[in-house]
Amino acid sequence: MADKPQKGEILGVPYNFERPSLGRMLSSYWKPGEKMLVKKPFGIGYTLNLANWRSWVVVLVAGALLWQERSSSSTDLEDEDEDEGPVEVIVD
Repeated sequence: MADKPQKGEILGVPYNFERPSLGRMLSSYWKPGEKMLVKKPFGIGYTLNLANWRSWVVVLVAGALLWQERSSSSTDLEDEDEDEGPVEVIVD
C-alpha cells in the first residue's frame, strides 16, 4: 500500500496533515507581506494572516457581532419574563 501524501491541494483547497511544530504554527499566522488569507499550518483550508490589517478588521467585526448577539439575547430573556402573565381573549 502506497503512502498517502501528507500535504497538497484538492480542487484548489490546500491541506496539510504533517505534525505541526510550534515554529511552523507561529510563522503561518504571522506572514508580513502576504495576503489576508494564508494556508493553514495543520488541517484543511485557509486562515487569517494576523500581520495583515484587514484580518484585524475581520476579527473586530466578528467580535462586535458576537457581543451584540449576546447582549441582545440577554435583554430578550428579560423581556420574556415580564410578558408572562394572564392574557384576556374576547371572542364575539
